[in-house]
Amino acid sequence: MNTGVKITAFAAALAATFGTAYGVGKGVGPVGGGPAEGGHGEHAEAQPSRTPEKGHAGHEEGATADTSATAALPGGLQISQDGYTLALETPTPAAGKSVLKFSIKDAAGKKVTAFTTEHGKELHFIVASRDLGTFRHLHPVKAADGTWTTPVDLPAAGGYKAFADFKPAAPGAKGVTLGADLSVPGAYAPKPLPAVAPTATVDGYQVRLGGTLDPGKAGELRLTVTRGGKPVDDLEPYLGAYGHLVALRAGDLAYLHVHPNEGGPGPDVSFTATAPSAGTYRLFLDFQHEGKVRTASFTVTTGGAKTSVPATGEATHDAGDHAHG
Repeated sequence: MNTGVKITAFAAALAATFGTAYGVGKGVGPVGGGPAEGGHGEHAEAQPSRTPEKGHAGHEEGATADTSATAALPGGLQISQDGYTLALETPTPAAGKSVLKFSIKDAAGKKVTAFTTEHGKELHFIVASRDLGTFRHLHPVKAADGTWTTPVDLPAAGGYKAFADFKPAAPGAKGVTLGADLSVPGAYAPKPLPAVAPTATVDGYQVRLGGTLDPGKAGELRLTVTRGGKPVDDLEPYLGAYGHLVALRAGDLAYLHVHPNEGGPGPDVSFTATAPSAGTYRLFLDFQHEGKVRTASFTVTTGGAKTSVPATGEATHDAGDHAHG
C-alpha cells in the first residue's frame, strides 16, 4: 500500500486556518471512529490524477501567505471574497425535495460563466445543516448565462449553509470557497452531534478513523475501509481521487475540502490536517466502490496542541442525512 501524504492548506493560515496534507496509504496512530450515513446516487468519474492538482481554499499546495484580513479566515465563512459573491436565488427552499438556483457574481455584479475544472468539476457545491446532521454533496448544472441549478432534498426545517468551492477561469484568479445561509421554513428542533462510536457503518461497509487532530500542529487522519471484515483494496476513483473529504467546524461551519493525491486504491485513505482552533469538527468522507458513492461521517474533538483525536458519531444509513446530487 502506498503511503503518499501531501500537504495542503488554506491560503491564509498558520494556526488560524486548516493546513492540510493528504495522501493515501497505511498510517499509524490512535484509532477512533464515527458515523456513516448515506443515500447516494451512482457516479462515474475519471481516473485519479497522479500529479497534485493546484487549487483553491483547502486544495492549493505551497500557498503563499496573504496578509489580508480575509486570508486569515478558513473558507466558507464569507458570502463575498476576492471580488466574487455567492448569490442564492432560492434562499428559502421548502422542506423535502426542491431545486436550488445560484450564481457566482464578479465585482461588477455580472454572473461568472467561465471556471477552471478542478477534481473533475468546475464548481463543488455542498449544503449542510447548521447542526451538522444533514450533509449534501451536490453536482449542479451550469446554464449558459452562469446560473447553476441542482435538485436537493432537505429533510427538515431549520438553518442550512451552502458552500461554493471554485476557481474562476479569469487570468490571475485564485480559488475561493464562499458560504451563504439557507433557511427552510417550519418548526425547527436542532439535534446534538452523534455519540462516540469506534467506526462508521454504511451499506455494509465499515470505516475506521484513526490518528490525531491538533490545533496548530499537523497530524495524520487515517480512514480504513472494510466490508465483512475484509479490507476494501479496490476503491474506485471519485472526483479524480480514491477519497474525498469535507470538514466543517461546529459552531461557525468553517469549511475544509481536500482530496487524497497519490496512492490507493485502498483500504486506507489518509489526510494530514491542522485544526485552526481547539473545538469540535465534523468530517465527511466520500468513497466509491462498485459504482456507488457512500459517505462516512465523524465528529472529532480537539482539546489542545498535543491532544489525540476522539471521533464520535452514529452508525446509521439514512438518505435523509447524507446524500449526493
